[in-house]
Amino acid sequence: MIEFRILSDDHPDLVHSPLLRAALLTLQYAQEHGAIGLTKTKAFKRVFVHWAVEHFDWPGSSAEEMFRYNKVINEYEFPPLEVLHYVLIILRLGRHFKGEFRLTKRGAELAQAPGKLFAELIPFFVLKLDHTSYARFEERPFGKWDVWMNVINVEANLGTTERALFAAFYGQEHDWDNAGWREMAAFSSCVLRPLEWAGLLVETREERGAKHVHHVFKTPLWRSAVKLDTDDMLRPVAVQ
Repeated sequence: MIEFRILSDDHPDLVHSPLLRAALLTLQYAQEHGAIGLTKTKAFKRVFVHWAVEHFDWPGSSAEEMFRYNKVINEYEFPPLEVLHYVLIILRLGRHFKGEFRLTKRGAELAQAPGKLFAELIPFFVLKLDHTSYARFEERPFGKWDVWMNVINVEANLGTTERALFAAFYGQEHDWDNAGWREMAAFSSCVLRPLEWAGLLVETREERGAKHVHHVFKTPLWRSAVKLDTDDMLRPVAVQ
């Protein structure tokens, strides 16, 4: 069983969620400007895409890095914004009307309510969205969220690696330098990345010789917001 706790709007751990931050900024921008302009294909116009790149402070996609090689960026070239746009429409927090993205009454209410927006946005994004739709490959990892999150809850409690997490589910024989790399890529894209975007996990990268080792940790937001069956198996985390 997966349960997301209700957090207050001023809960300090909400700052760990990149997707929540991006959603708040997008809703507040639309609220302040009246609407966000759309292209003929119903994507956000570049003026807002560029604003989003500069203000989202997205992990691994800083404005400096993105504009270094591309002076013009479209919505589809900034995947977090493209996914967020879709989710806001599906959740009916915004709608398309006469060439513009406009907030619904519910969207306007949640633009100023981070805790309530988290409860609306993050469980849907993690558990309901088809994450293969924006992944590099179409492969879907075998498994379900109830199992993935309960095992990660224990395995990553004191920190682990991406490969160790994958091995806990699918065996030790897979690695990035053998035939199992596609399965690892699917797991990374469809399980670990959504949890990172949601702000529940954080990854750091370490170079060991010619290899990159990805370390995975639960964020304070995971501990505050997620209630799981394996919680009683956790060892206390030392606070320094």
